[in-house]
Amino acid sequence: MRRSPHRSTAQPGQAGPVEQAVQGTYFDRPGVTGRPVEGIGSSVDPALLERLRARVRRGRGLLGPRHRRHTLSAAELDTLSLPIGDDGVVIGVDAESRPAVLGINRPTPYDIVLIGGLWTAQVLALRAAATGARVAVETGRGQSWAPLVRAVGADQPFMGLHDVGRVPPQGPSAGRPVLVIRDCGMRPPRGRVASGPWQSVLTLLPYLSPVAPRLVRQARLVGVQRVSPDEAREIGRHLALPGADVASLPTLADGVTLWCADRERQYVMTQATDAETGLLGTPRRMD
Repeated sequence: MRRSPHRSTAQPGQAGPVEQAVQGTYFDRPGVTGRPVEGIGSSVDPALLERLRARVRRGRGLLGPRHRRHTLSAAELDTLSLPIGDDGVVIGVDAESRPAVLGINRPTPYDIVLIGGLWTAQVLALRAAATGARVAVETGRGQSWAPLVRAVGADQPFMGLHDVGRVPPQGPSAGRPVLVIRDCGMRPPRGRVASGPWQSVLTLLPYLSPVAPRLVRQARLVGVQRVSPDEAREIGRHLALPGADVASLPTLADGVTLWCADRERQYVMTQATDAETGLLGTPRRMD
């Protein structure tokens, strides 16, 4: 039978290893009864001392310190908060200078329409690749995207460049999500690769076009940068924007985007890092 490592193996009348470990400690000093313990300022009860010795002989060790349980009252539960749903790509800061996060990697299809400039789309592509997503860029102006793809690493699977209508199946998964960016001009054709589980699609429109209403209706998220007053009024009708937001769209600064999802609206300022500025330049609406 295997002996317990805590069981004393001493012969009768002989101190075992556990008992030897406490030999010479305060509990075995002569005249311990009634003597105050240093640092505690109390006396040791002989009955308590005998119970402790018996506990050591049975291999259970000494009782550890007692602490209060970590409990909360019902009133304190409301103060608890957990960071749920804040994972994704930091696309800038909101009006209160708090980080604005866009959750691109999702287990359900997710379509995004950005009516804005190439600079913002490229920043989103760069940051999505930095989170581990594969970015497939479908574009008719490859010369504008080639420097970014080379900087990410042409021999790495993080970002690929494809002609319009030539995006192959990407094979997205939870471990390797995909972002497809369609930069196909004012009238992008229907894409061969659609959004799906762990594959989001962002369609970039430089301006409002005849196909924009259809794309906006299908999108889960719409971003709008500076547009003309006429475009602002039409976008306001499609997105049911308040008059104040419609009036602000023609005056937005470079790098500012109004993001709209269902009934939620948020202005976001995309601020480039030094590395992004060196690669993409300063924020701009026009290209």
